[in-house]
Amino acid sequence: MKITVISRDERHLADMMRLLRARSPSDELEQIAGGMARAAALTEEHLPDVLIVDRPQAADDDLELLERFSAQHPNIACVIMSPEQDPQFLLQAMRAGVREVLPSPVASSALYPAMERIAEKLERRGQTNGKVLSFISCKGGSGATFLATNLGYALAASGKQRVALIDMNLQFGDASLFVSDHKPLATLSDVAQQIHRLDPSFLTSSMLSITPNYGVLAAPSDPAHANDVKPDHVDAILRLARRQYDFVVLDVGRSLDAVSIRALDHSDLIFPILQTTLPYIRDSKRLLNVFRSLEYGKDKIQLIVNRHDRNSEIRLKDLESAFDAEIAFTIPNNYDAAAASVNQGVPVLQLSPNAPISQSLVELARKLTGETAPVQQSGWLSKLMARK
Repeated sequence: MKITVISRDERHLADMMRLLRARSPSDELEQIAGGMARAAALTEEHLPDVLIVDRPQAADDDLELLERFSAQHPNIACVIMSPEQDPQFLLQAMRAGVREVLPSPVASSALYPAMERIAEKLERRGQTNGKVLSFISCKGGSGATFLATNLGYALAASGKQRVALIDMNLQFGDASLFVSDHKPLATLSDVAQQIHRLDPSFLTSSMLSITPNYGVLAAPSDPAHANDVKPDHVDAILRLARRQYDFVVLDVGRSLDAVSIRALDHSDLIFPILQTTLPYIRDSKRLLNVFRSLEYGKDKIQLIVNRHDRNSEIRLKDLESAFDAEIAFTIPNNYDAAAASVNQGVPVLQLSPNAPISQSLVELARKLTGETAPVQQSGWLSKLMARK
């Protein structure tokens, strides 16, 4: 959260800043020495999520100014700290749009629960229908990164969805190379190291822009920085990304550790990627057993068979029988188009829009968004339209 504290008492101001930093180091804090009139100088860019006013004074019209401020900015949670707790004062504070009235000087036992209540309300209010989709390889070379990055492009292609891809393969992730030849200006580890700055603009500016509505947050450029990313960082980043984007696609890689499991916990859907060979089947069963031990429901796990060949010796029915789970989707074996896309760093849908693999990704994107395919014109009407 972004929290601004206003107080005329420098000692109170220092004490509150110390308590707030100790409660949540990731919060962005600002202090203002003076009365409520100083809040009028806050620009749109510096408006907080929470405004804390210490000991408002009637002589300076602090409550009237606070009422005016809360009317102009109804989404900001206003908190008062005051030694007065009588019913008349509490009624005035309520009319001024104050969310919480705490004693002053304040103790952590009163401040922390109030901040938690406000944080929960802000999170519920900010939640959208953004979905988190995780792609994970059942075995190396499955094509999970290719599918994750190119599905992200397909989801964004209509221009109706805002899409973010986060490369969670912390040691050897290279997802950005699949859809761009530009070097990322920032990575996931950079965001984690500056988690106290996390807000919509910081997250957006840290991403490599593929299209105006599709961005990629790259994995650390140095494997040594993998340890900079902690499970708590994943919580904060995904909570914010879910509010800012319609789809958040995660390329989880193959390793299962505290960070990747936390990402999978946040996921609405998990797509294990496999191919129709015995080694993939063996490793897929192991991975599905891990998911069952983590108590992920069957609806959350959506198996995708990549490079599917209908003439394969192993049929889809054989896979479903072995896994006791349905195959949610298949991606055709279209090696030439996929290889050209990877080698050029250009999304396959942009490079070869009519290729079978591109059409398959478009179909999967429509399935996830609920959009219907455009009506195909036929006969003399299509010929007439083609001439225009």
